[in-house]
Amino acid sequence: MSLKCAMLGCGPRATGHAKAYELVTRGTLAVLCDMNEERLNAFGEQFGVATRYTDLDAMLAKEKPDVVHVVTPPTLRVGLMTQLSEAGVAGVIVEKPICIGADDYKALRKLEAASRTKFAVNHQLRHHPRILEYLADVAEGKLGEVRFLDASAVLPMSGQGVHVLDLMFAFNGYAPVQTVFGASSGYDDINGTHPSPRTAESLITFTNGARGALQAGEGAPQFVEAPSWGHKRIAVYGTHGFRHWRMYGYEKSLPDGSVEQGDQDYAEQDIVGQANLTTAMCDWVEDDSRVHPNNLATSLDEWLVILAGYLSTVEARPVDFPFEPSDDLLQQFQRFVGVA
Repeated sequence: MSLKCAMLGCGPRATGHAKAYELVTRGTLAVLCDMNEERLNAFGEQFGVATRYTDLDAMLAKEKPDVVHVVTPPTLRVGLMTQLSEAGVAGVIVEKPICIGADDYKALRKLEAASRTKFAVNHQLRHHPRILEYLADVAEGKLGEVRFLDASAVLPMSGQGVHVLDLMFAFNGYAPVQTVFGASSGYDDINGTHPSPRTAESLITFTNGARGALQAGEGAPQFVEAPSWGHKRIAVYGTHGFRHWRMYGYEKSLPDGSVEQGDQDYAEQDIVGQANLTTAMCDWVEDDSRVHPNNLATSLDEWLVILAGYLSTVEARPVDFPFEPSDDLLQQFQRFVGVA
């Protein structure tokens, strides 16, 4: 059975979601919704989707989609996700970042606890073929015990730092966080919807003893000449070897002590990753036991690390988990760096 899938928001980022349906066999992109009729129709013509709406309530009532992609600004997350939940949509894929601050984080915690809708955040890197290969290597013990994770992105934390943070959680088996000690400076707000420190670093200690260094923004490592968005990476070090994934290259240690290196086509990997992520949602919709790796509860655990970085900066101390952030934590950070 092919699930009926809908796209909510037809801007540039939605293109990647739609292209992946060339490789998705469990669902069909059948419905589009966007308030901008010109953009809606152009997108529909591009991807051959004739069923189009400018009103979300009408789309939900008439089409009853099984899966909805929410490709809208993060400032709209709580309202739209609540609306989709109340409409009884079975599965929802939400673009990153899942939050912008602490108040919406708390609202989504409540929604996740009360809703029957299955939400997943669109961290497609987690599903790239080479990432899946490296995750399998870690699971099979080829690196021994994971001891250290080093992740970075040149775009700010809410832009792409959340992507590599998600990979840190995945490579460490989703072990809970114990402590975050962070330092951040400056402030950016991309398009007025993605508030973030201009540069941020956090040292993360996990309960299983592994440690991680997360860096996003100015000063993050660059291995090739590329636009600012072209520098996502993660390195995983174990007791018996390492794996290093970059957007356009990779390194892996071999049993004989040598290192294999190579280039890769990020765009090719990305469309497969998006298709894999979408398929994983179809699997979860049809089988409760096949929980999506990027489920909302896990993604909110990851966002709490971002909030801990804010609090650690403002109060100049390590933040022990679990902790309950104050609703105005983002505003506290803004005042700290002098923008509010």
